[in-house]
Amino acid sequence: MSSKAERRAQFEGVFDKIRDELIEHFAGEGMPEEAVVWYRNNLNYNVPGGKLNRAMSVVDTVEILKGRSLTEGEYFKAAVLGWCVELLQAYFLVADDIMDTSITRRGQPCWYRVPEVGMIAINDSFMLEAAIYRLLKVHFRSEAYYADLLDLFHETTYQTEFGQLIDLITAPEDKVDLSKFSLERHRLIVIYKTAYYSFYLPVACAMLVSHIPESYAVPNTTPPSTVKPYDLARSILLPLGEYFQIQDDYLDFSGTPEQIGKIGTDIVDNKCSWVVNTAIKLASPEQRQILDENYGRKDAEKEKKVKAVFEEIGIRKVYGEYEERVVGDLNKKIGEIVEVEGGLKREVFLSFLGKIYKRSK
Repeated sequence: MSSKAERRAQFEGVFDKIRDELIEHFAGEGMPEEAVVWYRNNLNYNVPGGKLNRAMSVVDTVEILKGRSLTEGEYFKAAVLGWCVELLQAYFLVADDIMDTSITRRGQPCWYRVPEVGMIAINDSFMLEAAIYRLLKVHFRSEAYYADLLDLFHETTYQTEFGQLIDLITAPEDKVDLSKFSLERHRLIVIYKTAYYSFYLPVACAMLVSHIPESYAVPNTTPPSTVKPYDLARSILLPLGEYFQIQDDYLDFSGTPEQIGKIGTDIVDNKCSWVVNTAIKLASPEQRQILDENYGRKDAEKEKKVKAVFEEIGIRKVYGEYEERVVGDLNKKIGEIVEVEGGLKREVFLSFLGKIYKRSK
């Protein structure tokens, strides 16, 4: 079996091909050389370089569904869809960084902060999104599931923008109002802003390219039962995505910079995280006052006071109990999947859960 580094290198090789394909089409439309160079820089700066977990999970899921190694053609199609997921991510991040006036992304200046780019980055984000539909048209137009792919990417984009809106109006960095925070508001933000595109989208892409039908019968059941695999996948992957983000929120508070590779900033950035929402729910009136007076401030002493309240409330224990409960529920739901030829497989979801459970970074 290929090493993780070899699999990543193979996957990144597909990006080089589709980037050149996009540039060739762009130049072929008569665009001036200056614009061609700009577009290439936009693609190179913003699309590769991430963890690629979402993107490579498309390929991994297709392999699990087919139960074998992929042919060269099958691999390429799956990888193109993976890079379409990365293009969607890049589109969101370029725009999100402008909205949040962020400074860095993936260890380098945000695209809009690069000299000479500025607000041209808004149009560049649109071009990253549009590239998805160019690639889908070129590589999947002849497929029976082409319209389903288009619908999937459009719907997922719309859902993610729902979540972004709720996040922006709930927790702006410059205006702290914890009365807007709640665990239910947090759940909505997480499901719509993260879970749909990070968890459901890659698996649904893999299901479509693997020709998983909209429904299929389960044999030898009385009365006859029918599975709707996309609904079933969504019912597992959205809670899985919520668990992943809650874990991320918890690690921002509890993890050391050496452990998670960064300094946690959710408290000072006024993030509507699971940790503060849980603290709000459990806080005494005195503790709630401390949170109201100190959360979301760019002040190290105030951050310490907030962390002290989190510790008093016992956030670590609450998180541990939550993790075991949600993982138990997910394992139960996955275990109930009836595997049939050409249908969903439990391993699709177990592989995701295995990467997340008890992770420390």
